[in-house]
Amino acid sequence: MQRTVLVTGGTGRVGGQVVARLVEAEGVRVRVLSRDPARASGALGPQVEVVGGDLTARDSLSAALDGVDGLFLVFPSVTADHAAGRLVATLAERVRRIVYLSTHGVPDDPDHAAEPDGTILGSHAHLEGLLAGSAAEYAFLRSSGFAANTLAWAPQIQQSDVLRWFVPQARRALVHEADLGAVAARLLTDDRHQRAAHHLTGPEQLTQVEQLAAIGAALGRTLRYEEMDSAEAAAELFPEMPAGVAAAIIAGHAAMITQPEPVTDTVRHLLGRPALTFAQWARDHVEDFTGRQ
Repeated sequence: MQRTVLVTGGTGRVGGQVVARLVEAEGVRVRVLSRDPARASGALGPQVEVVGGDLTARDSLSAALDGVDGLFLVFPSVTADHAAGRLVATLAERVRRIVYLSTHGVPDDPDHAAEPDGTILGSHAHLEGLLAGSAAEYAFLRSSGFAANTLAWAPQIQQSDVLRWFVPQARRALVHEADLGAVAARLLTDDRHQRAAHHLTGPEQLTQVEQLAAIGAALGRTLRYEEMDSAEAAAELFPEMPAGVAAAIIAGHAAMITQPEPVTDTVRHLLGRPALTFAQWARDHVEDFTGRQ
């Protein structure tokens, strides 16, 4: 029996991986929700149906949700929290299974009635609580830090062998977006592992200095990390961000010196293979760091 799966964020890094894995799966019709259907259709190709709609305007979702069995949900955290309650009610009524891209740090038993607090973690906790209280089947992908976040280094690396950044000894277990996409596709098409939260990480803890070295190895270059202090980093790297948010990002990295991101075997458990290494991720993204496409 063929099932229809709707993917939000289908042209993004994680959503794009979900689409790619679902297209390969037997008996799956892949649909992508987009606010710009013409542009998304050009990027995704003829195997994928693209339907217009906006998660913050639930009345725009009727056609996209028609006949949908499963949904991969990427929610615009914080900025759309005001629409979360109405959106989840609509999704739970129309879709049997929802796989939500969340984040590590959400409490294991989210409060179904908790209101968002203006933070990214609070937004994810709010969505999880709403979904757990209303969706027939759900799975939460509580991701460790994305390996793709290091693409913020690309502009500097394209110009120099020196990276000026903060907290070089922050130790992280960054996860490859291909693993997130593969796990999401598995949960959308496999009847096991439902009504559960899955903590996904990379296979190893690396400091930011070690991450930079892995990128350098992929490029065949020797890269050097130049540490910035907190005030300097906030001013130069996050000039348009509210000061409190920038400070929280830097402080969060500082905390990972003594409390590094944990490593889990969730990817192996769900996919039957080890999680992809950061070195592999760096090799997969050489063109991003050279600027040559």
